[in-house]
Amino acid sequence: MTRIKRGFVARKRRKKVLTLTKGFRGSSSVLFRPANQRKMKALRFSYRDRRQRKRDLRSLWITRINAAARLYNFNYSQFIYKLKQLNVDINRKWLAQLAIRDPKIFDALIKTVF
Repeated sequence: MTRIKRGFVARKRRKKVLTLTKGFRGSSSVLFRPANQRKMKALRFSYRDRRQRKRDLRSLWITRINAAARLYNFNYSQFIYKLKQLNVDINRKWLAQLAIRDPKIFDALIKTVF
């Protein structure tokens, strides 16, 4: 039986892993085995954190809306409740942007709601 040397296929696979782990610290960017383990872990973290980022941003928007609403002696839940009653469809991202960048429009929105 002839000997099969997996020359370029194995090299290509290892090179791909080491390219992905460029910038990692220590042997995680130089040696194949630890680099492959770190790559798999990094991909799991990135998958998880893409979902986590959405949660984090939503909580940030809620905090900003709450802070802006409290300037008018209302809290976040009262403000959102009134918006839902009046069928005002503005998402939390836009409300947070209005609260920060254009307080006059946010003020007008508060006055229409209350």
